[in-house]
Amino acid sequence: MLTKSEILEKIKTKLSLVPKKPGCYQMYNSNHEIIYVGKAKILQNRLKSYFMGSHDAKTTRMLQDVVDFEYIITHSELEAFLLESNFIKKNRPKYNILLMDDKTYPYIVLTKEENPRILYTRDIKKEFKKKNQYVFGPYPNAKACKDIVEILNKAYPFRKCNHIPKKKCLYAHLGQCLAPCENHVQRSDYNEDIKSIIRFLNGNNKELVERITNLMNQASLDMRYEEAIEYRDLLSSIDTVIEKQTMELSDNIPRDIFGYFTKDGMIAIQVLHMRLGKIIERKGEIFDLVENVDDAVLSYIYQFYDSGINMLPKEIIIPYLEGKEIIEELLNIKMTTPIKGIKKQLLENVMENAKNNIDNLKKLRLIEIAKTTIPLQQLAQLLNIEYPHTIELFDNSNIQGASAVSAMVKYVDGKAVPKEYRKYKIKTVSGPDDYHTMMEVIERRYKRLLMENASLPSLIIVDGGKTQINAALTILKKLNLDEEINLIGLLKDNHHKTRALMTSNYEEIAIDKKSDLFLLLESMQDEVHRFAITFFQKTHNKNILSSMFNDIKGIGKKRKDTLLNNFETLEDIKNTSIDKLKSLGFPKDVAQNLLEKLNQSSNL
Repeated sequence: MLTKSEILEKIKTKLSLVPKKPGCYQMYNSNHEIIYVGKAKILQNRLKSYFMGSHDAKTTRMLQDVVDFEYIITHSELEAFLLESNFIKKNRPKYNILLMDDKTYPYIVLTKEENPRILYTRDIKKEFKKKNQYVFGPYPNAKACKDIVEILNKAYPFRKCNHIPKKKCLYAHLGQCLAPCENHVQRSDYNEDIKSIIRFLNGNNKELVERITNLMNQASLDMRYEEAIEYRDLLSSIDTVIEKQTMELSDNIPRDIFGYFTKDGMIAIQVLHMRLGKIIERKGEIFDLVENVDDAVLSYIYQFYDSGINMLPKEIIIPYLEGKEIIEELLNIKMTTPIKGIKKQLLENVMENAKNNIDNLKKLRLIEIAKTTIPLQQLAQLLNIEYPHTIELFDNSNIQGASAVSAMVKYVDGKAVPKEYRKYKIKTVSGPDDYHTMMEVIERRYKRLLMENASLPSLIIVDGGKTQINAALTILKKLNLDEEINLIGLLKDNHHKTRALMTSNYEEIAIDKKSDLFLLLESMQDEVHRFAITFFQKTHNKNILSSMFNDIKGIGKKRKDTLLNNFETLEDIKNTSIDKLKSLGFPKDVAQNLLEKLNQSSNL
């Protein structure tokens, strides 16, 4: 291994060869992991600035870990920015600003199908892919959003079912659906209702209130009093939803406002959404500031929308940021920096929020570090390994080998990353065989990562001792990863509680049960077990339910899948109605036969 002076000499030699062109650069640590990615108009100038001259504490700390750098020349700054973003997304470098707030708000979707539907969703990325619907939101209050969807579905006769059945369902009989299953209904038949809904979701509730009031009065005149009460409650819900909205700007243009504040080598970034004149506040985020402030904020803004969990508004308001043109071109949106008026006040409000929040965010971060980062540093010392930046944990679940599944959860710097969780149905093992089950799952996971040239974890934790460790180690050696990835097991006592860890050399190490390290490892083990057992129960229930339908006339694979996708348990199906089954596409005689068979059988 090279000494520090030899490393610096090597870097100085490389610096002299760096061209004065735009590009993207990557900093590497001693494990050849990318720990920082940046872009530059002039690569040579930017890279020299790191290794020649003084820096603040954060940058100095990063440079202590750097043993090498690489760079890629690009034709433009825009190309360099895109390359930088791809490297950040793929490698999640330790010292870059990384979007951590993955909170999703609910949205309302009005589909553009021949027979449209009104839907509630949090998966905006999935809805954008379809490209055949109007999307409204985000809504800060999930209950209010669901109330709106319910109100619209009761007030307008849009399709409620996912797939059009052969006969009328309950909604058609109630006048809440035009029944395209039996009537010839075209999209043009919905045009006026579509316009009315769009007007309401854009802030004009007068028309909808009049519509529901008329329905309530008519139901009362017809002595359908329960229905009239339902409409009265809908009017109350509309009042509740609208009452919470305070109009700040009358143009109803959806816009996002970004602000920041720097202090003590850290930067707090805040974003507020404005929808229908209402300000929706998000949690701010705080980061170590290694790079230029403008670059840091622009990188955050790009990740914010590129992640796919946030809808791009019509306008983005920002303080003046050098280089914003690159983001404007990539996102195809105009970013404005107001100098007067209410937009200027809104921007100042966000900047003030960031300033006021930085101390609280810093305290919260220090608490989080004490519970996550510091314990992991202790684990690294205990095992004599590098700091485990990313950890993947595995757990198997089955009943005597039946419905065998496995699950993997991922942690980055001690924090769970649910979107990176993975489920596995066991394919090659029969019977209760934990050893070969672990082998199958470890091989499937890391073969795939190698094929995709994706980042590998720093540490694998298996739920168990010698058997599970030996299985995982066998596969890691087979894939030539045993030197790259560290491996330990977590042991449990007779009460199924975490008690100690076991190294890949089968050495058992006890940990103080009151320590933050023990509590962190225990919470990780509980999380992977929860994820595995939840997946197992769902799989096992589906397998049992699936076998129950085999001898019921009229229930083929397609209808079986419909039942499994719409009901969690057998009791849910037994207690459902024929009208509900008809709405899912079941003929009346098949629905009757299904319920009779299920409720008559003593074996079920």
